[in-house]
Amino acid sequence: MVVGLCEIELSIPESHSLKDKRHVLRSLLDGLRNKFNVSAAEVDKMNAWQLATIGVACVSNEGKFSVQVLNKVMDTINANPRVVVIDYSIETF
Repeated sequence: MVVGLCEIELSIPESHSLKDKRHVLRSLLDGLRNKFNVSAAEVDKMNAWQLATIGVACVSNEGKFSVQVLNKVMDTINANPRVVVIDYSIETF
């Protein structure tokens, strides 16, 4: 069993309140869960209006497959005009 983890730091420039931030993140995270069958959640910077750190996890029997899925997740996030990726890391265990 291989677990792939991706930690992503995001900027949400259009957010002017925590409510705005939650709306953007809820839409993003639900889309990732539905499209890629991964676990995804906000894991840090929960009280910052325009910043967020999200975690995405993928479990498979091959490390290569986990990394491929997480790279596709990153492509989807980068294509989202409502967020800007500040930094990210992908690890497998």
